[in-house]
Amino acid sequence: MPVHNIVRGAGNKRKLVHPAQLTLLGFLIGIAAGTALLALPISRTGPGGATLVEAFFTAVSAMCVTGHVIVDTPTYWTGFGQVVIMVLIQVGGFGVMTFASIIGIAVVRRLSLRSRITAAAETKSVGFGDVRSLILGVLKISLIIEGIGALILFFWFLLRYGYSVGEAAWFAIFHAVSSFNNAGFALFSNNMISFVDDPVVSLTLCAEIILGGLGFPVIVQLLRHGGNRLKWSMNTRIVIAATPLLLVAGTVYITLIEWNNPATLGPLDWQTKLLAGFFQSVQTRTAGFNSIDIGAMSEASQFGMTALMFIGGGPAGTAGGIKITTFAVLFFILLAEVRGDGVVNVFGKRLSRAVHRQAIAVVLLSVGVVATSTISIMLLSGLPLGPVLFETVSAFGTVGLSEGITPELPVAAQLILAVLMFVGRLGPIGFATALALRERAVLYELPKERPIIG
Repeated sequence: MPVHNIVRGAGNKRKLVHPAQLTLLGFLIGIAAGTALLALPISRTGPGGATLVEAFFTAVSAMCVTGHVIVDTPTYWTGFGQVVIMVLIQVGGFGVMTFASIIGIAVVRRLSLRSRITAAAETKSVGFGDVRSLILGVLKISLIIEGIGALILFFWFLLRYGYSVGEAAWFAIFHAVSSFNNAGFALFSNNMISFVDDPVVSLTLCAEIILGGLGFPVIVQLLRHGGNRLKWSMNTRIVIAATPLLLVAGTVYITLIEWNNPATLGPLDWQTKLLAGFFQSVQTRTAGFNSIDIGAMSEASQFGMTALMFIGGGPAGTAGGIKITTFAVLFFILLAEVRGDGVVNVFGKRLSRAVHRQAIAVVLLSVGVVATSTISIMLLSGLPLGPVLFETVSAFGTVGLSEGITPELPVAAQLILAVLMFVGRLGPIGFATALALRERAVLYELPKERPIIG
């Protein structure tokens, strides 16, 4: 039953806003607040405040946990500006409605029906009764994972690199929040290139990114049921099975192609090559850090990374892309069609036909959005297909990896990337639903006919 009908059934005859529209509105308010704060002179290191485009683009990138930048984060923004960016990342990673629900619980100790409906829609919860505990669980999980990562990085920055206590603490907290939320913002001008041979920094960031990319429903279910696969949902099984496959495939692909590239992995020893290859494979899951120069990578590597960025991570988490589950559903549909099966079975259960339509719709909408944006930016900038496609998929997948062309793009092209980040964070279906004026109730069916396919 649609969530707005549930509320109408309680006697509320007012026109209610769809949860997707509330989420859209929440993100817009967060971006507007972030833009206003970043435009203040106190947020910029130089004289005066940031331009409206600089503040807006950075706020969208942070709120949508992307990591695309048009100015250098550590040198352009003051400590205040960097705190604003970190807060936007945290709010965007939680989800605006989830974050608002946390505030509501803290203030009134309970959630209204509408708040539970909206939070359930955003966190992909199946019921409304346990939404409060789910939201608090999401908060607890996030803070614990970020806290562990921050502690590791703090002591390593303090003892290994000799930073002061304040610097080590700030760098540790910022990068822990940025990595778990799959944002990719860094407080070093060369991102993570200085740490390419540092397994502690690299693997700590990777662990946080992978955990954030699993999605909160998967993490919660793993904590509740552990290794008892019989109690895992199909969503958890797909994410847990596909995540290591994509990570290994990406590591092997990137490492082999870049092995002898003198501008990337070539000068490194074999252990560091493997570490850097794995690190970059993890980043394609929508994180956006880089320990080697992305612009110097071969076109074959960049194309493979583009495909991985488009797939993204797990649903209802901090990752972007079309999501692992969508990709897996299309794979199983294809497999069933090739075998001639009448139904699609996944891990011993039949896949709902409604899921078939949703997966196809997500992919087609995503391809359409990326293709239209790529063509538009090519026309505006005069740049070739390769780097523009990499940039647009990175923005849509809320990844943040860049070949370095974003700061040089025309303002109109930068605004297109900002819209892509926004659409990618909400999801193409969620964004389309939020823009829809109404839902159609079809009370009839037309005669069936089959066109020739293929």
